[in-house]
Amino acid sequence: MPRTASAAATGPGVLDALSLLSEVTGELVVKSARDTHLAVADRVGRLAGLGSGGATALPDRVHRGIAGAVYGGLSAGLRAASVGLDRLGATGMGPRLEEGPRGRFVSSSVNGLIGDRLVRERPHLAIPMAVRAGGRDVELTGASLRAAYPDAAGRLVVFMHGLCENESYWELHRDRTGTTYGEALAGRGWSPVYLRANTGLSLRENGVALAALMQRVVDAWPVPVTRVALVGHSLGGLVIRAAGAVAAEPPESGEPWAERISDVVTLGTPHLGAPIAWGIGHGSRGLSLLPETAAFGRILDWRSVGVHDLVAGMGEDVPPLPHARYRLVAATLTASQRHPVGHVVGDLLVRPRSAYGRDRRGGELFPGADVLHLGRTDHFGLLNHPDVHRALEEWLA
Repeated sequence: MPRTASAAATGPGVLDALSLLSEVTGELVVKSARDTHLAVADRVGRLAGLGSGGATALPDRVHRGIAGAVYGGLSAGLRAASVGLDRLGATGMGPRLEEGPRGRFVSSSVNGLIGDRLVRERPHLAIPMAVRAGGRDVELTGASLRAAYPDAAGRLVVFMHGLCENESYWELHRDRTGTTYGEALAGRGWSPVYLRANTGLSLRENGVALAALMQRVVDAWPVPVTRVALVGHSLGGLVIRAAGAVAAEPPESGEPWAERISDVVTLGTPHLGAPIAWGIGHGSRGLSLLPETAAFGRILDWRSVGVHDLVAGMGEDVPPLPHARYRLVAATLTASQRHPVGHVVGDLLVRPRSAYGRDRRGGELFPGADVLHLGRTDHFGLLNHPDVHRALEEWLA
């Protein structure tokens, strides 16, 4: 449904999210329950029919008719609820998702899971790539950037979050260090710039968007930009690499922003893929083999292309920028990365070999890169970790 002027001006609201929830519940939960129920009933009916000479055909038809009517009624009710909520949401009624951290958390999570679908079917819920300050998008004009960054420096450290995350994730664990990566680097003459993206889009789409955004930032920055450092958590590191590949093309105006990149820091980035994404894909195919479990396979197939891209990561076809230094951080649940458990599960989501870009044949995506291992740490423990704080101070001195 088209957005009204008032709704468009204030962004998507809670009613829009509830409408999406109604649609997803109808498409996935109810239909999956229906298909699984009928598949199990069919198998039981066939087995019973073998023992009774086929006398169960009529009861089976009655059962299917009743079940179909019940599930159909539930689906129709959820569709009607979704349409009604859409109409109310289009008027701007109700609180906005962007008004609080919980709403922004829901928005970024949903975008990571089905963000590509949102762009096609519910674009008002799709997050655009943007610079963020104070929980809001910053317009990429000289006046807006000066207002958002009154103490703008010529050195930019740009933070790109991971899958289903947003810029507020860079605040995690600040209680253990008393500060954040951005705050600490601001005290050393850097201007921290936080980004937010729809992580459900493909790596190439987000890479193109990031490259275009950074060119505009550099062109409109209040002072001349002399150096750019890029820091990515998890999927964010892959988006940064994709943007670097796109940035090799000359810009329409101004000096190429990529020539100012001095450092690329990736925290738990699955450069060679993530086991969990691989497992989801194989699980989907395995579940689809049986009628009784096929519906659950379709649920897994709803995952976004952004999740799909985590299966393989990025190989040698996206080479590192020749003038930038790469700093690669990996974590394991065990103290040593050579421990069998740490080697297999890594930080629960990414293994050290993938985080370092080293394949089993001895190949390296980033020859000469600085590497750092964090022991007894999980994937999100990489954020505001004391050892990373010390490393950033050294790397970005």
